[in-house]
Amino acid sequence: MPDLDTLSLLLEIAASGSLSKAGASRGLSQPAVSARVRGLERLVGFAVLTRSARGSNLTPNGALLAEWARGVLAAADVLEAGIASLRSDRIARLRVAASLTVAEHLLPGWLVVLAATHPDTAVSLTAGNSDTTAAAVLAGDADLGFIEGPDLPSGLSAQVVATDRLVVVVAPAHPWAHRRKSVEAEELAATRLVHREAGSGTRTALDRALTPFGTPTQPLLEVSTSSGVRSAVIAGAGPAVLSDLAVHDDVAAGRLVQVPVHGVDLDRSLRAVWLTGQRPVGPAEDLLRLAVPERPRARRLPRSRARVR
Repeated sequence: MPDLDTLSLLLEIAASGSLSKAGASRGLSQPAVSARVRGLERLVGFAVLTRSARGSNLTPNGALLAEWARGVLAAADVLEAGIASLRSDRIARLRVAASLTVAEHLLPGWLVVLAATHPDTAVSLTAGNSDTTAAAVLAGDADLGFIEGPDLPSGLSAQVVATDRLVVVVAPAHPWAHRRKSVEAEELAATRLVHREAGSGTRTALDRALTPFGTPTQPLLEVSTSSGVRSAVIAGAGPAVLSDLAVHDDVAAGRLVQVPVHGVDLDRSLRAVWLTGQRPVGPAEDLLRLAVPERPRARRLPRSRARVR
């Protein structure tokens, strides 16, 4: 029997006609989705997809499998809901772990709305970096996690809940605050920066983005929180790369200056994660639904304000 998560992925491919689109909705790369499909085909013993330049379509056998899968998944939803309704602690406790960017700038709003619909639920929130958040979910210490790093550890399923952009910021007195040209990717890679600690999603995403432009330089300073990095930059320590969500208020107030960057993509996805095969239920499911539909984006300053005055 294929597992429920793979059957659900097959239905998403069938609906979108695209491996990449189905993967994007789950935080998976196209190669990862292709590998899942090949594993499914080996398991059932027949091809389920045909691929062409126009997309991916179900084979006749794949279409039959998808139709049967709909019934299986519907029955699984009923079973899951029934089991959840029998759990005495279903509305008593929700354990959430989140990376700092999500915990500080997105989760508070979601939790306020959740509290209105689940007034009897006690929510505990543990904030850390993306690595510690993923570890908490894998260990069963959190029912739902939110990460900002580009990697998805084995054993976790994911769904994109928001998009974000990393930006370069400096103190108003820093030389970069007065330059007319954008900072090139090679120059950014060669610059000693005020960094988050290793294991943070911000640090990992930046290192991954700058890898094609040279070996990362030694950090000027490592700080374990975004607020600490902001304070160090404002004090004149040097440039830093942080989430737009974390610095937009300081940029708007003139405490920091956002420096344009050219030649490197610093956009990233923020994702909810849970144990594979254990789709969130109860308050965790409701929190996931609160996070997903609106697809909040990191607020960005107009380009004219991102430059030096």
